[in-house]
Amino acid sequence: MAAVAIPLEIAGLSFFAVTLALGVLAGALSETDDHPRGRVKSLALKVLSFGVSSLSVELLRPWPVLLGLGLGFSTIVFILAGGTGERYRGVTFGAILIGIYAMIGAEISPAWYWQPILLPGGALIYGIISLGLLYYRPYRLLDEQLARGFLALSGYMEEKSSLFPSDKIQQKQIRGRLALLNVEMVNTLERIKEVLNSYRDANETDQRLALRFHYFMILQGLHERAASTHERYDLLSNESTNREVVEISGHTLHELSHAAKKFSDSLLLGTSFSPPASLKWVVEALSARLEQLGLENTHPVRLLVGNLTRASISFERLTEKPENSVLPRLSRDNRSLLQRFKSQLSFQHPRMRYAIRLALCFWVGFFISEFFNIDKGEWIVLTILFVLQPSYSATRRRLFQRVLGTITGIVAGVLIVKFLTLPGQVFLMLASAFLFFAWLKRQYSVSVIFITIFVLCAFNLISSRGVLVMLPRLIDTLIGAFLALGTVRFLWPQWQYKRLPGLLSAGIQKNISYLSAILSEYESGTSDDNLEYRIARREAHQADNAVALAWQDMQAEPRKYSKFRQKAFKLTHLNHALLSFISAFGAHRELEKPASSMLLSIGKEVLHVFDDESSMQDRVDKITTIVHEVQKILQEELQPLDRQQFILLYNIADIERQLLVERNKPEGEL
Repeated sequence: MAAVAIPLEIAGLSFFAVTLALGVLAGALSETDDHPRGRVKSLALKVLSFGVSSLSVELLRPWPVLLGLGLGFSTIVFILAGGTGERYRGVTFGAILIGIYAMIGAEISPAWYWQPILLPGGALIYGIISLGLLYYRPYRLLDEQLARGFLALSGYMEEKSSLFPSDKIQQKQIRGRLALLNVEMVNTLERIKEVLNSYRDANETDQRLALRFHYFMILQGLHERAASTHERYDLLSNESTNREVVEISGHTLHELSHAAKKFSDSLLLGTSFSPPASLKWVVEALSARLEQLGLENTHPVRLLVGNLTRASISFERLTEKPENSVLPRLSRDNRSLLQRFKSQLSFQHPRMRYAIRLALCFWVGFFISEFFNIDKGEWIVLTILFVLQPSYSATRRRLFQRVLGTITGIVAGVLIVKFLTLPGQVFLMLASAFLFFAWLKRQYSVSVIFITIFVLCAFNLISSRGVLVMLPRLIDTLIGAFLALGTVRFLWPQWQYKRLPGLLSAGIQKNISYLSAILSEYESGTSDDNLEYRIARREAHQADNAVALAWQDMQAEPRKYSKFRQKAFKLTHLNHALLSFISAFGAHRELEKPASSMLLSIGKEVLHVFDDESSMQDRVDKITTIVHEVQKILQEELQPLDRQQFILLYNIADIERQLLVERNKPEGEL
């Protein structure tokens, strides 16, 4: 922005300076994480779509009806095109944004052709600079995504350390926060996978890429260990004999969190990594204290300590190079772009509903702007673009963030701009743009403050009317924000209490697939982390995240649409607990020999009850019988290794029993 704005501002060409800066802004907002070769393709698409979008606005401006129709129908096409892949999602969003920018700037443009040149030109300049930096450090984008993954893991481990020790009430609160942190963790893993596939398509033989795959595989394994639950931690905390071990386990998780944060920093800074010495010390102290207590080999605390010890070893593996350069397979969508586009052409598809909802809201906002001749009414449409989200709860959160940020930005901007000279306003505009991007992913409401100040400075530079347009901007923001909320409230809303039963069923089904994949590895006596196993694990976490997010969204919905909250909470909590116990079962599958036939047999019985189509009460009776059967087995003399696996299987079966009992209670749709 400084490179394009300052020289033109010095030359007195404020319109050109600000319009190019807006092109840069849109180019940066629509940038995607991709291999440099993919970035070249997306940049070409971006410049082309920006040019077409801004030119269409300029050509249709004399005919508002045609402009409004074009805005709505192109929005539907762009949103569906964005659903075909991550590379196109950013480009199509940017094309919609550029079209609205062109509508705002049309009346002050010296000629109809300047915006279709300057807006794509700004995006092109930004893209060239960004590409130059990327070619200088071609793995920077991948390292950033991996760093986000390890940072998310650090946050999850830090929160989980609070469980050691904890009581039953504390556990519920902590596990609620862990479920939401797990959403971020799984989403980050998905983004890393997409970027890895992008880099793999471009260059599969690069040793540096093999090293990043090595990091990703370790990150997935660490996540499985972090998500594991071995026993009810309030029961472990209440036993005076192992209270100290439980406390040291909490310290160990804290040190593991610190190690993950340190590795994240090393990826961002390009420095070498070595595990913190404190991690080694605390793991040694934990093992020594465990031996001093003389707990039997079958004690649940030993499972916990073993899991933490293996996690610390994983961080040591981060300092090693991969044993071979053969890249592991990662799941991917192999459908063609046309097939992906066609799959969305159904009114039942959530993206199609969102696209139609957004287009209709644009039309209403555009009609209000034109019919009432509202000053700077295009900001109504711009506000709708940023506020309207696929769900009611997300839209409601974004509304308050947008309105609060806009009001704060107007007050702060007006007070500051009055005391600044022209160079000071240019500097404030650039500083506001920088701070906008710095806060965009961290706190949206704060980023809105700075983008509002940016707009104020931009209009002040162009026409000395920055302060005067702030009141219309606030009014337009309020109109657009409440239009967005009303649209998602009344047009085909999907209240979460209706979605939760289906999401819970899907979550349980994915947990079944995950447990089945674990039993297959137990049966073969391997722990290869093969593609089928990793897909089952990832899908189980994604399904659990969908349940957790639906439950969270339910809290923000109108109370009359938030039925069965208490039962929904219990089922959501139990589903997450089931995943945690299954994760522990998977984390301890490194067996020296194939699992016993008895363990495999009972594990398959548990799976069979999940898939059983008999009545709910019959299924409850069957799983209760299995729970009692495992209890009897645990009273017998077993090898320590077998006993540990049976303890984990007992926990899985018991949680399944609780899930079935809760679902069997007659409380309406849930």
